[in-house]
Amino acid sequence: MGTVFSFDVRGGEPAAVRAALDEAVAQLRRVDEVFSTYREDSQVSRLARGEVAVGECAPEVAEVLGMAAEAERVSEGWFSTRYRGRLDPTGIVKGWAVECAARRLASAGATGVSLNGGGDVQLLGTPGSGRPWRVGVSDPLRPGGLAAVVSAAGAAELAVATSGSAERGAHVVDPRTGRSAVTDLLSVTVVAPRLTWADCWATAAFAMGSREGLRWLESLPGVEGLLITAGDEVRCTGGLAAWLG
Repeated sequence: MGTVFSFDVRGGEPAAVRAALDEAVAQLRRVDEVFSTYREDSQVSRLARGEVAVGECAPEVAEVLGMAAEAERVSEGWFSTRYRGRLDPTGIVKGWAVECAARRLASAGATGVSLNGGGDVQLLGTPGSGRPWRVGVSDPLRPGGLAAVVSAAGAAELAVATSGSAERGAHVVDPRTGRSAVTDLLSVTVVAPRLTWADCWATAAFAMGSREGLRWLESLPGVEGLLITAGDEVRCTGGLAAWLG
């Protein structure tokens, strides 16, 4: 998927957790083979060219496209799997894949899992007794600095996803125009239980811009957001403070 994945796994029976880790890594590689838009022979590339139908693809293709359709509905079209007229579910695949891999490890008995896929993180359990997982949110205006630190204290599961232009340039597309989204934002970080949705919501809110993006994030139950503008203005949803520390 063109990015780095890092695992921090605590507790559980070592052999079982190691086996689950191997399975999780293999599954991430399989996801890349199935969904990569850069591989001409991937199932998604063949689907986009009309060479196969969804029913002829691996079951996870229909699963992901179904979730993407729900994300498009909830975001009123600001999240989309169409890129310049071509099928491209990239915006949901990574978050979904990371979440699935993390849950595989928890199911194997790990008591704490932190899985980071290119800066988007799924947290499950805890790293130790009385200690919560903590995730630093990069400051897009100050390389190497942090804009905030998210604490998962009190949560059995928490995800942190960021969308923006600071590291990858103008890669978020405005689905209305098919061109790069032109907004006042540099980054949007979303905190929610599941990375599948946090990743989608961060992308959609970034495309909306700070005013509409903040209003929309406020309307989503169990979702909080941190928005940073090019003018160095920080905007937050009302409940974000509960997750900072």
